[in-house]
Amino acid sequence: MEKKDYKGSVEQIEQIALETYKLIISSSLKEAIPGQFISILCPNKTLRRPFSIAHFDSEKNELTVLFKLKGEGTNYIANLKKGDVVNFLAPLGNGFELVNKKALLVGAGIGIAPMLFLKKELDKKNIDNYFIAGFKNNEEVIKGADKTVVGGSVLDDIDSIIEEKKIELIYSCGPNIVLKKLADIALKKNIESQLALERVMACSIGVCRGCVIKLIKKQEIVTASVCKDGPVFLGSEIIWD
Repeated sequence: MEKKDYKGSVEQIEQIALETYKLIISSSLKEAIPGQFISILCPNKTLRRPFSIAHFDSEKNELTVLFKLKGEGTNYIANLKKGDVVNFLAPLGNGFELVNKKALLVGAGIGIAPMLFLKKELDKKNIDNYFIAGFKNNEEVIKGADKTVVGGSVLDDIDSIIEEKKIELIYSCGPNIVLKKLADIALKKNIESQLALERVMACSIGVCRGCVIKLIKKQEIVTASVCKDGPVFLGSEIIWD
């Protein structure tokens, strides 16, 4: 998919949880896959702000992103109104590979965004899946998961769930501490994991090399940019800091 600079129109902006917003943009973007993201231009800011795609409606050419308030850029976006013009780059990064295996989806915090998109695509293909989401408190909960964990670890009872649901593949997005544990669990159980990493991104297109990580491929250590080569990687290939 060709990455382009788009001008879209705000169709909807609303607060859906504590300091968390949903933004729907209408544009000429024709396609996107779960795990990819967009990068929005904010006035008077050199760097764009990246956001995972939480849904893409190919019939209406509308995309949805979820975001938490972090600073001036996200405050600007949160105050957009219906009809306002949004400049963004899309579709960015490489997304999840949809495989016909019984899948476990794990979203932690705002990492639920690409999981919501992924679940809809898996359901369209009638691929069996079970979706768990975890949040710090009730005020931050975003709906859409089969099971919601509040206050504790989203990985509580994960082993029994994998056994009970006969999980063959794990998809996840969230903080490193969650992703690393999931990668370890997947390796121990000899199942594949596809993980969408969360990183601070400057350019969002792989030029600045500010989001570089190390991978092990064919017994060799290589580097990769999360924004360009990811954000989705095989858990078995990630070298965790």
